[in-house]
Formats: sequence, structure tokens, C-alpha cells
Amino acid sequence: MPHSSPKPAKLALADGTVFTGEHFGAIGEAFGEAVFNTSLTGYQEILTDPSYAGQIVTMTYPEIGNYGVNADDVESKGIAARGFVVRELCRRPSNFRSEKGLNEYLAEAGVVGISGVDTRALVRKLRSAGAMTAVISSETLDDDALVEKACNSPELVGQDLIRTVMPESAASWDEPLHKFAAPSAAPPSPNDGTPGRTPHVVAIDYGMKWNIPRHLSAMGCKVTVLPGTATAAEVQALKPDGVFLSNGPGDPRPLDYAVGTIRELLNDDVPIFGICLGQQLLGLACGGEIEKLKFGHRGANQPVLEKATGRVEITSQNHGFALKEATLPADVEVTHVNLNDDTVSGIRHKTRPAFAVQYHPEASAGPHDSGHLFARFREMMSKA
Repeated sequence: MPHSSPKPAKLALADGTVFTGEHFGAIGEAFGEAVFNTSLTGYQEILTDPSYAGQIVTMTYPEIGNYGVNADDVESKGIAARGFVVRELCRRPSNFRSEKGLNEYLAEAGVVGISGVDTRALVRKLRSAGAMTAVISSETLDDDALVEKACNSPELVGQDLIRTVMPESAASWDEPLHKFAAPSAAPPSPNDGTPGRTPHVVAIDYGMKWNIPRHLSAMGCKVTVLPGTATAAEVQALKPDGVFLSNGPGDPRPLDYAVGTIRELLNDDVPIFGICLGQQLLGLACGGEIEKLKFGHRGANQPVLEKATGRVEITSQNHGFALKEATLPADVEVTHVNLNDDTVSGIRHKTRPAFAVQYHPEASAGPHDSGHLFARFREMMSKA
């Protein structure tokens, strides 16, 4: 059946730059911080990654949507990104796993997209000027009016966005690692040699990607998920063998309640493993400070150096903030650095069983170089 002609749409940045393209997805307007992701695949995982709450995502790869979307590849209960920008939208996906097209997927979720944009020019703008507020509209097409709307859109800095994406209550995780995902390691047998013992991980969910508890579960762990507002007492009441600090959206600096919880848990000597926002919060709990990156790290090709071994891993990353190395206390060691800009990509507490990384070892979507970190966490729990 022939497709109807797409309606015009525009993307306006707060610095006055306007791009004209074609609307797809939902009709309307979308406001958020304009960012870009350099991944070649994984657009559905990117859209459903809660870390993108409050952001309009631009894909640098020129054609998006060619393999459609499906129920297996979602990373949360719905699309978290505010808007989506692509160079060319494939309206006729072809893949044996495809259940619907990207256009239909965004329309059903109420998310506005724009195609036909010169994404190379847009990314060059964001690289030079930095991430900034923006608006996509299929309704208002006046340039000056759109730029004014972009300028009046609230900035991401200072917002507490995890409350918009975290679960409402505690829950047990029982979904296995699905068959199309590569496990981080073979499930241990039998429970580290201790009959009847299954490590219990409490995962504090600040906007957690679902492939993280899938990996923990696949490694033989019992996983209980708590909302990001959980107190230390609520965590301790579950008597965990380990605590996981998840990824999540936005600025970690307003999250005093999360930092306070982690600071208390550090005193318990329970093993702690953090990813992305989890690293930033762990660093804040230890006394470090946060900086906002100019345009952030978003993509599946970020090189990271493990300082102790000299090993380089290609990693999947999605963050706009980072720990400031010079502010970290003497009892916190920087274990990994991003080779593109030398920012902190991993930390370890020297006297407490706590470590974290500023990337996504669950590899959804992305490379599998860092899956061994889940095994490291499990080993820490077995020795605690």
C-alpha cells in the first residue's frame, strides 16, 4: 500500500539554527536537549534507554529504521527520548524479527520524529557549540517562533529526571537474558560451590536498562529492583550480597537522596557495582565533584583504557556528565579513562568493595568487550 506524503517539520536549536525536514512518528512538538549518538545499529535500544529522558536524539548513521522494531529489544517500559532526528527514515523495514516500522512505533508512543535533516551539519554544530535545548515541530513552522520556543525550553542541568523513569515500587526480576543477547559469562555452577546459596543483588533503579538485570540473572543471581529513591534502610532490610547502582538520565548533582543512600551503604562493606549514572553517584558519595561535558559521549565505539592492565575496550556509552578526577579523594582510584578525552571512565574504592564504570557493559546495543565486569562483581560477592 502506498505511503501518504510526509508533512513538513522543523528542528530549531536555541542558538538560532533551524533545520527543515519531514515529519514522522507522532504529530506535535517535542522539547529537549539536542544530543547525538554515533551507533550504527541499536536505535530501538537507544530510544527505550531511560538515560535519554529529556533529550532529542540525533543518529549520525544515515539510514535508520531498516530492520524495524520488535518486543525483544526494548530496554524499558517505553520510549524515553523526547524526540528523534534522522537523515533518512526507512519506511519499509525488512528483517525476520521486525514486528512494525519505526514510524508506527514512534506514532504509537506519541514521540515526534523528523527525517531528511542534514545530520552531519547538525552534529558538527553540536560538537562545536555543545548540547543545547531544541524543539521539533510538525505544527509550528515559523523559524523565529520555533527558535524562541527552543530558547524558552528548560535546560537539562539541575533537573531531577530519575523520578520520571524509575519504577514506582520494589519488584523481583525474573526475566532471563533473551536468546539474541550475548551473555557476559557462562552462568556459574553450582553457586560458587556453596550448596543452596544464590547471591542476592539489590539493583537500585535510577532508569535502568533491562539488559542489566538480565545479565545479573543469567549469572545465577537473585535480583530485587528498588526505585532510585530507596533509602539505605530499605536496601539493608533485604540483606543483599551486593548492591547494583544503575544508569539513568540527566544531572546527578540534584540527587542528594541517592548520594546519601550510597554513602551509608559504603559503610556496610557490601559489594557495590555502578554503571554510568551509578558511577557518578558513587563518586559524589565518596566526595568527588561532577562536570557537564560539552556534547557528551553517546555511541557504541568509545575506546576505554584499563590503567592497571593496559587493555583497551571498545564500549557503549551514553552520558553528558562525568566525574572530575582532580576532586576525587585519595581513597578512590581511577581505574579506566576514555581515550578520546581522558575523562574518568572507571573508579574503585581502595578500602571498600565498590567499583563503577562510565559505560555500558551490558552491550545493548553495543560491543561485548566489557561483559567480564559482571563476573567481577559476582566474584566480589562470593568473597564478601
